Amino acid sequence: MTEAEQKSEASGPFPRAGLMRRMAALLYDGFLVAAVWMVLGFVLQLVVGTESNQLVDGVVQTDPLLDAILFTIMVASGSGFYIWFWTRSGQTLGMIAWRIKLESVDGGLIDFRHGVIRYVAAWPAFFLLGLGYLLMYLDSNGDAAHDKVSRSKVILLPKSHRPFD
Repeated sequence: MTEAEQKSEASGPFPRAGLMRRMAALLYDGFLVAAVWMVLGFVLQLVVGTESNQLVDGVVQTDPLLDAILFTIMVASGSGFYIWFWTRSGQTLGMIAWRIKLESVDGGLIDFRHGVIRYVAAWPAFFLLGLGYLLMYLDSNGDAAHDKVSRSKVILLPKSHRPFD
């Protein structure tokens, strides 16, 4: 397929992706991000040593500074994972598996600023009982709250789409 065909296919009028596909892609990506977090936690533990942990009454207690550092690393790596993929190709690995793609409302890739907005807005959309996702059923385009806020859309790609051609 030529580059012109790929570009026209990518910006074609595809339907919005449904909730179950989005959740399945999120689950796939969650496994990847969790694996990255485990490796980063292990590396951090190698750097600071095991002396920073102690067992008190059957509960592992860690240094609060180390907790803050680990939390910061987790937020940075999680947001970096999503924003990197969204701004480079519009698809994370989970999105590739479920044939969905993130685009700006004009059909191109989102930029870094919109990626940050989307990432930050997606957290309450999910954790407030999924209310941000329920907007998909009320919106005429089928967009979630974080789609609207970040001026993006998640489309369903055809079965003929090949992400690595």
